Amino acid sequence: YLGGWISGWLLLLSISVEVWSVPIDRNAAQQVPKEEVQEENMDTGLYYDRYLREVIEVLETDPHFREKLQTANTEDIKNGRLSKELDLVSHHVRTRLDELKRQEVSRLRMLLKAKLDSTNTQSLQMDHASLLKQFEHLDPHNQNTFEAKDLELLISTATKDLENYDAERHEEFKRYEMLKEHERREYLKSLDQEKREKEEKRMQELKEKHRQHPKVNAPGSVDQLREVWEETDGLDPQEFNPKTFFKLHDTNEDGVLDEQELEALFTKELEKVYDPKNEEDDMMEMEEERLRMREHVMKNVDTNKDRLVSLEEFLKSTEKKEFSNPKEWETLENKPVYTEEELLRFEAELRDKEEELKRRAETLHQEQELLRERGKALEAQRREYQQAVLEMSQRQKEQQAVDGQPPAGPNGEPQFQPQTQKPEDKEAKAPAEPEAEAQNNLPAEPPQNLPLHT
Repeated sequence: YLGGWISGWLLLLSISVEVWSVPIDRNAAQQVPKEEVQEENMDTGLYYDRYLREVIEVLETDPHFREKLQTANTEDIKNGRLSKELDLVSHHVRTRLDELKRQEVSRLRMLLKAKLDSTNTQSLQMDHASLLKQFEHLDPHNQNTFEAKDLELLISTATKDLENYDAERHEEFKRYEMLKEHERREYLKSLDQEKREKEEKRMQELKEKHRQHPKVNAPGSVDQLREVWEETDGLDPQEFNPKTFFKLHDTNEDGVLDEQELEALFTKELEKVYDPKNEEDDMMEMEEERLRMREHVMKNVDTNKDRLVSLEEFLKSTEKKEFSNPKEWETLENKPVYTEEELLRFEAELRDKEEELKRRAETLHQEQELLRERGKALEAQRREYQQAVLEMSQRQKEQQAVDGQPPAGPNGEPQFQPQTQKPEDKEAKAPAEPEAEAQNNLPAEPPQNLPLHT
């Protein structure tokens, strides 16, 4: 099935994931319904991981495509010949695939927009078709429907990306180890001679303690598999049977052992060397050791290089001389992952990065000081402006008082005040009141037409 192929070619563990081999209880397994057992959905680490998985799940629902896939070999899948069968799948499957592609295109557009926004790139007319060309896992010229070319691009891109995944993990681990050594040396430099000697002695004791572990069986050897058979599966080591062992550890029952299922077989060996409770044991080193073991088995067992171990390949490997008499397995403490020259180059890179960070920090500090000075200047200008406005308003009021004009309001409109009688006006009117009363008390003038008496 495509899921089985993906688990080999496309399903790789991220470096932070730990896979544990669970003891098998045959009686308990019979009591648990099969539909309740769910396979763990591991992330491939690809930025289009979700789209890849959803396309696979939809394709596996089509009976015709699933039937063609059963008879296809790895080369048919990798070279794109299987993609031509997409034209024969049912209508509802094609509709669902079209919907998935439109969702993926929409997601990529959002990623592009976020990238452009973060780089302050101004684009009034964004050409999405041109920008989408940088994504190789789909056809950017057709953004609405899922075609055979889309499936071919998805498979080829995922295969290419994940073929380099192990190498990237090794390189990442090497940088981790060099950084750890660099920090150790810098820490020792910061101590005085007495404390430095004491700390160096303590570190050496921890290193020696880590080396004192039981013998590690070569991965994939009869001793290693028989130990899993006895301690993990709880079976009699004298009854070890390779075919039964294969079926027991093909946990998803797809007829092959993928890389996840293989790495689970090495847990017992790794527990001999690494304990998360011990200060001297590094769990990052344990995962690197697990990766080395899986690569060793794949190199000796996976004859067709499809990153899957079939039952036939597994049984043939048990017939080899190396299966019964393997070479002694060298753990990481006996196999340094970097040279002193590589460490010196790494430290030079760190110094360059530190200098660059210092320059950036100094530039940011200068920009911050410049902004602070500009803020002060703007604040001074604001205060000067406010003072000028107050002085102008005061002069306007004084001028209006001289001209007899009403004072202006806050928006320049005239403000009329009710007039109050001045005290001097009251005093001027006070003497005039008796005179007015006297005039009111004078007799009226006689009528002019009355006759005169002698």
